Amino acid sequence: METGLEDRLPAHVAATAHRIVLEALTNIGKHAATATAVRVTLRTVPAGLEVRIADGGGDPATLSENARGGGYGLAGMAERAEALGGFLTAGPTPDGGWLVTATLPL
Repeated sequence: METGLEDRLPAHVAATAHRIVLEALTNIGKHAATATAVRVTLRTVPAGLEVRIADGGGDPATLSENARGGGYGLAGMAERAEALGGFLTAGPTPDGGWLVTATLPL
């Protein structure tokens, strides 16, 4: 995290970022049984606060059926970002991992 960033965030943005990170970490714990690392990054960008949660890859064959669809975690994270006028993307990475990126206006 950028130094001093936590002091510059409006409370509603900080709370939304916190909830998105928690949900993404929960999803990794449930669905990425072979992930070996997780990296959470928060930084300011011209559009606002960028929140990135990436797992360290793994074997897609170990994903549960819930991870392939049918859950509400990604939709809930997207709704939280959109409620602030931001957006969220999520998807697989070339190394077999998963990346969630939210941009929240400041």
